[in-house]
Amino acid sequence: QVHLVESGGGLVQAGGSLRLSCAASGGTFNSYAMGWFRQAPGQERELVAAMRSGGSTYYVDVVKGRFTISRDNAKNTVYLQMNSLKPEDTAVYYCAADPVYQNILVANTINYWGQGTHVTVSS
Repeated sequence: QVHLVESGGGLVQAGGSLRLSCAASGGTFNSYAMGWFRQAPGQERELVAAMRSGGSTYYVDVVKGRFTISRDNAKNTVYLQMNSLKPEDTAVYYCAADPVYQNILVANTINYWGQGTHVTVSS
């Protein structure tokens, strides 16, 4: 059983930056694919960024060049660096982990989710 805890959300002005962290415990972190998802009010949850256990990454088009996913296997932590934030980035951001990278990409039967952290970008 993997337990995920996000942190780092908050209120920021448009154009600002935030770094989200997701600390994992209870599993073999370096063997898991990781993902960051977000859910805006009234919207479905969507994938923002994903990373294989081996380190390759995927980003949804709307965040390419602004967001960076990274992981520190020694700290069992995955990060999402968010720069040039826009009001439309406002959402609850969730961390996810799964042994199968494809499950992260298609948000299919993901094994483990965090509780979410709120990000609000003011205009």
